[in-house]
Amino acid sequence: MGQRFNGLQAVLFDLDGTLLDSAPDLGGAAESLREARGLPPLPIGSYRAHAGAGARGMLRVAFDMAPDHPEYAALRLAFLDAYEARMLQLTRPFDGVPTLLETLSGADMRWGVVTNKAERLTHPIARSLRLFDAAGAIVCGDTTPHAKPHPAPLLEAARRLGVDPGRCVYVGDDERDIQAGRAAGMRTVAARYGYLGPGADVQAWGADAQIDAPLEVLNLIELP
Repeated sequence: MGQRFNGLQAVLFDLDGTLLDSAPDLGGAAESLREARGLPPLPIGSYRAHAGAGARGMLRVAFDMAPDHPEYAALRLAFLDAYEARMLQLTRPFDGVPTLLETLSGADMRWGVVTNKAERLTHPIARSLRLFDAAGAIVCGDTTPHAKPHPAPLLEAARRLGVDPGRCVYVGDDERDIQAGRAAGMRTVAARYGYLGPGADVQAWGADAQIDAPLEVLNLIELP
């Protein structure tokens, strides 16, 4: 499982694929666009591995469309509207996440969320799912001028928590999470239970540790 981290003051998490299983709603939004265009349904599971890439990943599966396609920008906006309308229908925390966050809060370990999801989408989810009430920081993809893999969002989260980045650990299910964490000078943990992406070689990401379930985070840290 990797090393045990000492001297931590905060734990930061990615959102989709790390704390929340949002793939059913992301895929459902993409399917609504296919249905509106008279296309046959795809298995909802076909979206799962691409969910970490957000709109880009969903449109790739639903329409085989990349960002350089002339219709991509308009379809992306339509997707975001469709997702916003249903983003809490099927989204749930992964098993063990409520217990993990409650344990951290109960031990006075500061924790927060750093996601590339836009504030427009993230904050309504956080308000609706009360397990985020104790988060000391929620930093989104448009909170700072840069999104992950740039370290700026992680450094902003550490600033809001009042901790040195070197005393934080960042947990995420995408290579960009590990790149951002390392660039910010944080310890990093790869969540292998998340979306990962097609053909992902998690070992090659260079994370300090890897986990197969959320509660395994507690095996890596010393609580205050």
